[in-house]
Amino acid sequence: MPATGCLRRFTGPQADEIAILCRPDGEARDVAAQVESAYRALAERLAANGATFAHVAAETVFLRDVGEELRAVLATRKQVLADLAAGDQAPPPALVGQPPVDGAALALAAVAVVPRDPDDWSTRDVELAPSCPCAGCARSAARVVSLGEQRALHATPVYGVGDDVYAQASTMFVAAERLLEACGMSFHDVVRTWIHLRDIDRDYDALNAARRDFFASRGIGLRPASTGVGGLPATAAHACGLSFHALRMPRSLPVTDMTTPLLNEAWSYGADFSRGLRVVDANKVALYVSGTASIGAAGETLHVGDFAAQAERMLDNIASLLERQGAGFHRIVSAVTYLRQASDAATLHEVYRRRGFGAFPCAVVEAPLCRPELLCETEALALLPHAEAAAESNSS
Repeated sequence: MPATGCLRRFTGPQADEIAILCRPDGEARDVAAQVESAYRALAERLAANGATFAHVAAETVFLRDVGEELRAVLATRKQVLADLAAGDQAPPPALVGQPPVDGAALALAAVAVVPRDPDDWSTRDVELAPSCPCAGCARSAARVVSLGEQRALHATPVYGVGDDVYAQASTMFVAAERLLEACGMSFHDVVRTWIHLRDIDRDYDALNAARRDFFASRGIGLRPASTGVGGLPATAAHACGLSFHALRMPRSLPVTDMTTPLLNEAWSYGADFSRGLRVVDANKVALYVSGTASIGAAGETLHVGDFAAQAERMLDNIASLLERQGAGFHRIVSAVTYLRQASDAATLHEVYRRRGFGAFPCAVVEAPLCRPELLCETEALALLPHAEAAAESNSS
């Protein structure tokens, strides 16, 4: 059962960090065969890079049909991991209903951390007490990776409860806070969030109101980088889900926001997230680029109805954010692109080829975006060595 994929490896002073994307081929095969194909491909790529599932810090599964295929995906994943003697090694998976545009049942993205000194590294998985009895809440959890004195938390989706979307979103953030506290962290340690809404056209304003009120109540001034797009939570009981990444060191992490003259601040039009965050951690300088679309300097949508032009402007915005941090597309290690219409994938890939965007794992999935007129959005993670980042800072 052949599979396709892509890998990008970053070498830091304490560890190698590996981003991997595995996709089953596009032939009409049953879901179980596709899941087995993707996970066996992931195992092979890990082994070829001196890693195992124990080194996987985070695992995201983009699903074609989260309602009908979720059980089959989880059951096959469990069996494959058992066959590979990795059942107790893999992290809790993040699952979201966002169909891959190539028609496959899933796309599998993973991040592995391979330490220089295994004695100075460890992982542990922490489960969250469920917000409700549904199967989705039962899977809310996080993997905490300790590397030297640094702890990194990678959380699967957490959910809230309530009679309306504002209440669900508010308690969703509180649930995230409970998971952080169980890991000895707080929401002030969060550098990256992913928010998926079942009906983004209807519920985006309520989500923004709940997020704004939560941040204000917790005194969060520097907003995390974020992606907020349409996506089906892994259970029908919830309107929205929140995944996140947090970092904690004994001393304060140097964290600054990323800006560009091409974009205004998102909170100026009610969306409380940073365009990107620059985070200096023990192993690297990470540039977390938020979900970025064809937005102008005044927050307006540009090139309405023209997909190719929107894709170009989206890349212009990402390039400008990176360039102001001394980076470019060549420093990206992973990305996700969200398309309103899967039929635009061919045009997207042509734009990416022409712009040199894509020599790294990049999942492309179908998802409604936060404005009806937006046709594409991309998030990215770029990594810089400490020395190169310091040299760039000194030269500027």
